[in-house]
Amino acid sequence: MILRYGVAALSAGAALVLARWLEIRFETAPVSLFLCAVMLSAWFGGIGPGLLAAALCLLAFKYYFAAPLHSLAVEAKEIPRLVIFVLSSIFVGALSAAQRRATQSLKKTNEALRESIAERKLADAERARLEQRLRQAEKMEAVGRVAGGIAHDFNNILGGILGYAELLVEGTAAGSTPRRYAQNVLTAANRAGALVEQILGYSRSQRGKRVPVELDRIVGETLELVRGSLGAGIRLEASLPGTPLHVVGDPTQLHQVTMNLCTNAIHAMGDRGTLRVTLDTLETDADRVLGQVTLAAGRYVRLSVEDTGSGMDAATLARVFEPFFTTKEVGKGTGLGLSLVYGIVTDYGGAIDVSSTVGQGSKFTIYLPRADAPALADDETAGPLARGNGERVLIVDDEEALLAVTSEVLKRLGYEPAAFPDAAAALAEFDAAPQRFDAVIADEVMPGLTGTELARSLRARRPGLAIVLVSGYIGPMMTERAMTAGVDEILKKPVQSRELAAALDRALKKAK
Repeated sequence: MILRYGVAALSAGAALVLARWLEIRFETAPVSLFLCAVMLSAWFGGIGPGLLAAALCLLAFKYYFAAPLHSLAVEAKEIPRLVIFVLSSIFVGALSAAQRRATQSLKKTNEALRESIAERKLADAERARLEQRLRQAEKMEAVGRVAGGIAHDFNNILGGILGYAELLVEGTAAGSTPRRYAQNVLTAANRAGALVEQILGYSRSQRGKRVPVELDRIVGETLELVRGSLGAGIRLEASLPGTPLHVVGDPTQLHQVTMNLCTNAIHAMGDRGTLRVTLDTLETDADRVLGQVTLAAGRYVRLSVEDTGSGMDAATLARVFEPFFTTKEVGKGTGLGLSLVYGIVTDYGGAIDVSSTVGQGSKFTIYLPRADAPALADDETAGPLARGNGERVLIVDDEEALLAVTSEVLKRLGYEPAAFPDAAAALAEFDAAPQRFDAVIADEVMPGLTGTELARSLRARRPGLAIVLVSGYIGPMMTERAMTAGVDEILKKPVQSRELAAALDRALKKAK
């Protein structure tokens, strides 16, 4: 403001001096020069500075130019021109102000347009990320439905193999050839069970037991196994915290996550490279957009597994978490490792991000919600098997092989089994003598009555009966349905002898 009025005063003063010099030198009228000064002042400064310049010119003309002439006629003759000074100043100032307002409005509109374009680009990018995640979820859901459908039948077959292999191992002499053969069968059956675990894991058809777990301890134990299997040309660099970092989850699944990421990195490097594993924490007050995911605000434990392998191009990176997708040779990979990692991490409410450059390696980063509670000890694999004392157990399963092997296992554990391949026949036998049976072991998926329906009927007839349910896959909905029906314990197929003995023992103790 001060600058504009100053410019106007200087303009009028300069015009005054120049006009006086021209009058003396060339005997010219200064009115035209004053008019130019007024218009310039109004144009660059606005109406206010223009009026100031016009007033200065009026004073200068009256007392500096017209007064020495001693002629009122001269002054009267110049009045129209002086009026033109003022009107011109107002017009030009108004025009200048309108131009400035239009310029400012145009600048604001342009800025708003730029912001709108930027917001639209961000929205398009976010929509593309969400569409990619939706496609990934749809693929995994489709394969998950297939996996859930085949899991029951596959686990029935596998359960028979596993049960008889355990019986062969127990019934043959240590160090004998039959014992070695039986142990190989048992090992192969356990590997097949682990494969089903992977399929059900990424499809979310099951939910493991979740407790507060020290993730740093799980990662450390896994790295010890990894270190022992590394080739001479691969170096392991680990950075683990000195204090415990807790997350809520299944220790077995968290071990699988770490092992699968490390195994994937080792395969990507071949015979030479560096495997870097880092475990730390991250706290964020707002949502953070990472390379491929959006991380919600919160406290996280962050696990990074980085390799110096061949890396991945954009096409491979887009499919890296697809089930059964693998870049390995035939027979060297199932394509389920990273799918399992994705399923577990997202089911825990976490996120997984991956970055990769062809020829420079890849980096997988896992974010799991951090927990404050200490880890809980839970080890049922140690100690002798829980044994029975002649309790009579009703076994119901439509798979003949499983029915036979379960009966054999229960006999060896000290129980008296009664096996039925049909739920209706088992229910009729129970109605004949309800107090005769101490416990029931039933399969979930059977023709006619399901395991939960049978449990509900048995519980109505005898509230204190111990009931154990066995199923090929266990999800939250099925677990809730089973507990509502009165089931005491739920086991996932294939069931090993130790698991069956422990679950049956717990159910019988609850019933007493």
